[in-house]
Amino acid sequence: MDFATHNQEVRLVRESFEARKPVRVPIEFNLSMRYFIADRQINVDGITWKDFFENPEIMFRMYMRRHRFVRYNVVADWEMGPPEKEWPGAAVDFQNIYEAAWLGCELRYIDERDNPPDIWPMFKEAKEKLYDTEIPDPLHGGLMGRVYEFYQYMEERRRNYLLEGKPVGATSVPTGTDGPFTLACALRGPTEVCLDMYQDEAYYHDLMDFVVRAIISRMKAWRQLLGQPVKSQSFGFADDSIELLSPQAYKRFVLPYHKRLVEEFSLGGPNSIHLCGRASQHFKILRDELNIQAFDTGFPSDLGKCRQELGPDVLLRGNIHPELLREGPPEGIRKAVKDLCQSGVMEGGRFILCDGNNVAPLTPLAHMRVMYEAGKEYGRYQRAC
Repeated sequence: MDFATHNQEVRLVRESFEARKPVRVPIEFNLSMRYFIADRQINVDGITWKDFFENPEIMFRMYMRRHRFVRYNVVADWEMGPPEKEWPGAAVDFQNIYEAAWLGCELRYIDERDNPPDIWPMFKEAKEKLYDTEIPDPLHGGLMGRVYEFYQYMEERRRNYLLEGKPVGATSVPTGTDGPFTLACALRGPTEVCLDMYQDEAYYHDLMDFVVRAIISRMKAWRQLLGQPVKSQSFGFADDSIELLSPQAYKRFVLPYHKRLVEEFSLGGPNSIHLCGRASQHFKILRDELNIQAFDTGFPSDLGKCRQELGPDVLLRGNIHPELLREGPPEGIRKAVKDLCQSGVMEGGRFILCDGNNVAPLTPLAHMRVMYEAGKEYGRYQRAC
């Protein structure tokens, strides 16, 4: 494709979007490393998840392959083709289990080829172990010790590495959180946590206090190590497991802990959150209580309804069903994009079209291209849409 023409259009789309005078909806895709390891046409060396998790050179090379593949093959509203100055850096990527594994949950390789490892809840059978568990060293304890080693390796590796003659940028590490309630569910088990709320409320709050203190200690230590400010104007986090709760239960049992996090890391906002489950029942509370002004959503959320409830100024990002995107048919993908754009979500110009939420492994590139072209057609603001 003509990368120069594409990149010029992307700049126009992005600049007009940021200026609140959008010409059309920006279109993106969420691409986890699961997509690249599962596809043997990309992962030509047959790298397994065990390889990826235990060898920093393999993790580094997979990220270089990922960056090159995306920039030459996945058409979206991001810069494509060779970069002008440098390639994006690698990421120290232990998927969504890094927080629980750091705190002591056992990491288990269930399916080394197609799925990342998982953890076993460390307090599931013996909840009282909480009171004998100390927060590990945030830089060198548990899995974060491996994160530190991988980070040092990748930073040294990139200094002597050129990709197509261009240098590679800084290595990224997990300095955020997947959320205190989600982490509590990982440590104790989701059913057990929900029962604890009503059968042993004191224990539930002890667990959540432990989790929040651990998150804060880790995030502060890593931000300080990397020379990043501990507090910033805007703070973003996730907490997918709050989809399990009613708004009343969320306000009573989780919101106070979210407030602790936001007060620790935000200078007031606007803040943002990722919620890829059926969690839209909480969006108004999050907006009003935490100044959340940007929501990254999953396929269960009705974004047209969300726009009506939240108003025109809140950013909504989502949310074509990943299985539809993978399986098709193409006309079904086009219809889903059209229906989403015509749902009212575009009102106010604060909408980004993407999958909801993560492109499934083995999704054809052609299907992503269908979604992109449909977004360009139906996401234009100068037409009735």
